[in-house]
Amino acid sequence: MRETVQQVWKKRPMIISGPCSAETEEQVLETATRLAKTGKVDILRAGIWKPRTRPGSFEGIGTKGLPWMQQAKKITGLPVTVEVATAKQVEDALTFDVDVLWIGARTTVNPFSVQDVADALRGVDVPVLIKNPINPDLELWTGAVERVAKAGIKQIGLIHRGFSSYGNTEYRNAPMWHLAIEMKRRNPELLMINDPSHISGRRDILLDVAQKAIDLDMDGLIIESHIDPDKAWSDAKQQITPERLGEMIGQIVWRKEDINSEEFHAALEKLRQQINHLDDELMQILSQRMSIAEKIGEYKKNNNITILQTNRWNEILERAFKKGEKLNLSKEFITKYFDAVHMESINHQNKIMNS
Repeated sequence: MRETVQQVWKKRPMIISGPCSAETEEQVLETATRLAKTGKVDILRAGIWKPRTRPGSFEGIGTKGLPWMQQAKKITGLPVTVEVATAKQVEDALTFDVDVLWIGARTTVNPFSVQDVADALRGVDVPVLIKNPINPDLELWTGAVERVAKAGIKQIGLIHRGFSSYGNTEYRNAPMWHLAIEMKRRNPELLMINDPSHISGRRDILLDVAQKAIDLDMDGLIIESHIDPDKAWSDAKQQITPERLGEMIGQIVWRKEDINSEEFHAALEKLRQQINHLDDELMQILSQRMSIAEKIGEYKKNNNITILQTNRWNEILERAFKKGEKLNLSKEFITKYFDAVHMESINHQNKIMNS
C-alpha cells in the first residue's frame, strides 16, 4: 500500500536518497528502483536544476528530467522531492506532481530569492524543506522559514548541510553542530534532517557524520546515491550506490530521545543536578575572574597601557593547552572557551578604559 506524503512526513527516522543530479532517464529509474529495493528509503530525490559555484559545471538537466521523477514515483510508489530556486521551477515541479520541495543553501542565503519561491507557493499544500544558508547565519535560515510559513505552507522542515568556513579542511562543509542544535532548540516543532553527503564531501566519513547527526537527535538523513558514483556528472566523491546506502542505514545505531523508565530518569536527574551545581560554580568563578580583569583594566588605564597584551594572551593559551590535555579537554574546546572568556574580559576592561 502506497503511503501518503503526510504519513511519510511523520516517519522517524525519515530517509531521503537519490542522485545528486538527474542525468538520464535510465539513470534516474535504475537508481530509484534499486533504492526502493533496499526498503530503507522513504522519499526519492534528484537534482533537476543545479546551482553551481562557477559557470561551465553541469547545471542540471532541467525541466525535461521532471517526467523521469514522475515515472520513478509510479514505479516505486515512493514520493519524490527536488530543489527549487525560482517561481518557474516551483510551477514546473508542481505540474509534474513533485511531492516535496526543498530550498537549497544558495537560495536560502538570498532573501529576495526565498521570497520569490514563497510567493509561488501561496495557496499550495506541499511540504517544504529548507537547507541552511551557505554561510553560518541562523537569522537567514530563520528568515527563510518565516517567509515560507507566511506563504501558508504548514509542513516545513529543515536540512542541516553544513556551512562554508574559511580554514576548514576536514569537511566539504563544516558541520558547525552547535548552530544546528541552536536552530533545533529555537524550532523544536520542525523536522530537522541532516545532509551528511554535503557535510562530508567524500564517502569515507559519510557514516561517521550520519551517526553523529542521529546521536544529536536529528529526525532523519538525506544522502546522495548513484548507480555508478565515480562516473556521476556532479559531486561524484560523496555519492554511494543504492546497495551501500542500504548497508549504511543498517549500520547506524538509531537512538531514542527518551524511554519510559523511572530508574533511568532518576539516575539522569541526579547527574543533571550535579551538572547544574557545577555550572553555578563556574558562573561564580567566571564572575570573580571578570572582577579581577576590571582591576587590571584600571591599572592599564592609569598607565596608558593597551588592553590587548599579545604575549600575555599567548602565555594563557599555551598554559591552558598543556593543562587541558592532562584533563582530557580537547584543544578545540580550550581555544573556543578561552576565546570567549578573553573577549568578555576585553569588554569589561574596555568599559573601565572608557568610563
